[in-house]
Amino acid sequence: MTKLNRLAAVVVGLTLAAATAANAAELTGTLKKIQETGSITLGYRESSVPFSYLDAEGKPTGYAFLVCKAVADAAQKTLGLEKLDVKYQAVTSANRIPLIQNGTVDIECGSTTNSMVRQKEAAFSVSYFGIQVSAAVWKSSGINTIKDLNGKNVAVTSGTTSVALMKKFEKKNGIKVRFLMTKDFAEAMQLVAQKRADAFVLDDVLLAGQIANLPNPQDFKILDEALSVEPYGAMFRKDDPQFKTLVDKTVTDMIKSGELSKLYHTWLRSRFRPKNVNLNFKMKQVHAGTFCESLGQGHLS
Repeated sequence: MTKLNRLAAVVVGLTLAAATAANAAELTGTLKKIQETGSITLGYRESSVPFSYLDAEGKPTGYAFLVCKAVADAAQKTLGLEKLDVKYQAVTSANRIPLIQNGTVDIECGSTTNSMVRQKEAAFSVSYFGIQVSAAVWKSSGINTIKDLNGKNVAVTSGTTSVALMKKFEKKNGIKVRFLMTKDFAEAMQLVAQKRADAFVLDDVLLAGQIANLPNPQDFKILDEALSVEPYGAMFRKDDPQFKTLVDKTVTDMIKSGELSKLYHTWLRSRFRPKNVNLNFKMKQVHAGTFCESLGQGHLS
């Protein structure tokens, strides 16, 4: 290599180093935090089957959790990190937003609906699933509509949209229910299974997951009536445009590549661990359409 070539190589190297430093300096929010700490913390749920839950080995997994993993991979690639320490933090319906806000968790991928109320406290990705809020009951209960819950004990989980939706329905339809507040989905479903509660109000797909894990799933049903139709999305801190761009691109790329469709068929249309159950869940046309339109894609089947 000639002296001129060596000099040129040094200049190019210095230029690239300066550019890298400048780019690093321009980072803000979560990406800056990840760059500086070499780590990212993913929030997961312990029993939000099949979106985010603990497997037989006690490790987080699920449809939405793997979306979070893809975001972590994208962050590592974008920042050019040789190694990224991916940490996991369990969250509940009640504490997931505070843990996002105080920086304990960088992104939560679970069964979190993107609502106008929550948008005041956190940011959301483009949708990766669509649900409707309904109720799980015993088939023998005689409960066929939400109005039939009048005077009944209704299990709900703290921090979910189910409580506000049910209270709104009460006021509009002149009924009254007795709320039984629980810390998680498994506890609420057990109240119904033990007939200490008459119904469990939650997202239909999550109800399907809870029913599938019961020893007698054939004895339960989910009402056709819906309190609301809502989209799921990854949740992270507000006012962080760089990180939102990365998260949205990751989810959108998963949609375009067919990866999200594979996750859908793996976790909602096939048997999965640890109990080898198949939810055989197909999004109802009304919210499947809403979900797919928001993605600009065709229907999942």
